[in-house]
Amino acid sequence: MPADELAALAAGATPVAFAADAVIADYSAHVPDDVWIVRTGRVTLQATDGAAIDTVEPGGIFGYTPLLTGGGMEFVARAAEPSVLVRLPGDLTRAQFAKPAGLAFLASSAWSVPPRPRPALVPAADGRPVGELVRGDVLIVAPDASVRDVVIQMTEHHVSYALIALPDGEFGIFTDRDLRTRVVAAGLSVRVPITLVMSAPARRVTADLTAETVLMQMLESGLRHMPVTSSRGEVIGVLEDADLLAASARQSFLLRRAIGLAADADELQSAARRVTLVAGELYRSGTTAAATSGILSVVIDSVVRRALELALVAAAHEDAAEEHGTPRAGFAWLTLGSIARREAMPSSDVDSALSWRDDLAPAGARLRAVARRTHAILDGCGLPSDSNGAIASSPNFSRSQSDWAAAARGWLDDPLVHRGLILSSLLLDGRVVWGDGALHAVPAAYRRMRAEHPNALRLQLLDALSGRVRARSLRDVLSRRGGTFDLKNHAVTPIVNLARWGGLAGEVTSASTPARLAAAAATGALAERDAGTLAEVFVMLQRLRMTHQVEQLAAGKRPGDVITMSELSPLNRSLLNDGLREIAAVQRRVGNFGIPAV
Repeated sequence: MPADELAALAAGATPVAFAADAVIADYSAHVPDDVWIVRTGRVTLQATDGAAIDTVEPGGIFGYTPLLTGGGMEFVARAAEPSVLVRLPGDLTRAQFAKPAGLAFLASSAWSVPPRPRPALVPAADGRPVGELVRGDVLIVAPDASVRDVVIQMTEHHVSYALIALPDGEFGIFTDRDLRTRVVAAGLSVRVPITLVMSAPARRVTADLTAETVLMQMLESGLRHMPVTSSRGEVIGVLEDADLLAASARQSFLLRRAIGLAADADELQSAARRVTLVAGELYRSGTTAAATSGILSVVIDSVVRRALELALVAAAHEDAAEEHGTPRAGFAWLTLGSIARREAMPSSDVDSALSWRDDLAPAGARLRAVARRTHAILDGCGLPSDSNGAIASSPNFSRSQSDWAAAARGWLDDPLVHRGLILSSLLLDGRVVWGDGALHAVPAAYRRMRAEHPNALRLQLLDALSGRVRARSLRDVLSRRGGTFDLKNHAVTPIVNLARWGGLAGEVTSASTPARLAAAAATGALAERDAGTLAEVFVMLQRLRMTHQVEQLAAGKRPGDVITMSELSPLNRSLLNDGLREIAAVQRRVGNFGIPAV
């Protein structure tokens, strides 16, 4: 803006303070003649049904789209915490948007709330390589460019990012979000070098990775842009989240952000109650069952992390008068089970474990108390604790790093003592979601199991085969009788257990079921054909489970894995019949031939 016009706008601007939860503007009732900029605090934009649309942080602007369109924007802007906003007069602001620079901003702005969800540029995340999804020229700028120069180029190219070519061959990245949070909110001049406010090195992926894989990386890291490179390292494009997601899938990013910003347990529980609903919307919008499970797992991880952080804050308040309080670092929280394998279903409960540094052993009781408080918060989020007691507040699932390592060695030496087979199976699925990953000591002890503990590996196989498809259940399915069938216990679990054994034979510990099957085939523990068959059946079963549970959610029922056979379509009944036969056949072959010689 020219200096005189900027001065006039500043003269008409008014700072306004809002208390937490105060309504700033209700765009569903009328169209205020103002535009707002967040100066301090943060603002939540909510749909009329209470669902979070977005969170605006310092430097963020909202209200201009309703102002310019004259309505049709049904959302409420509410202060998420005590906040100070700057009110810009509508007449002066509207005049700026009518100019070429303002129109260019509207065309290129990645931050706006459309009247309805923006359709995806491609269908929901699928198995295509991301190299097929990128398009258009890549905006790459020199490292000596100023923020102003870069923003002008972003506007001209109608993109919300810029890559910065660095002397060492790496790239930095600058996005519209960085402009709001690192420049405007920080009070920096737009004349500062772009290298001062960029992120470097920029994370990137190769063009051969699938859309589902890249989606998981972006969601887990909270990134909205991902550079894509060729096999030679050349940048061929930059993916945005909308390139990978159906419109409903974007809600998972927004929900994850709302979870991360929850100020207390009530806010977290309010946001987290939408987790399974968002998963259902994802699946109905065309996202595959595998991708839906992966997204659901990542979002549940974010709920667990925030619940743990809130539990630690509460513990710190209670410890204020004590000399030795609850540690805030030096320990790791592990998620176990299907969530850890990225195979969560709406019915999944939360299994967990704790591992801490050896010098924190005296604080073990305090950390277990934090775990109890964390699971109490999660229960209120609709994420119940494991019914079998595999939770971090139990002494069996909370130990020092050395105690875990010693326990793992004991399980390998004598798997039948102290429930070694069961505990090792749970911990091998474990994944650190908070804290130092090096504190998860169990997988390291199992990486050379095939060479160093062949008998323990054989017992793992016997345990996996003990969950064979039940003959009676199989006959009932094959004869198409009425009655029920448990998809998880009688079909999925046998594959998961066999894959875990196969992964250990291939020196792969913590991994998804398909990845373990692939490792088993690569080392000959499973025939390539058998591993491929089990992987295909697993995908089919996960699809049946997800379909069934999403339908239960829509009907207001508690999701579960027990299906009524007569309710399956003829095609799904046939697929289930064939899948059960294949599982049973692979189990027979593996049981007959066992583990190939080392």
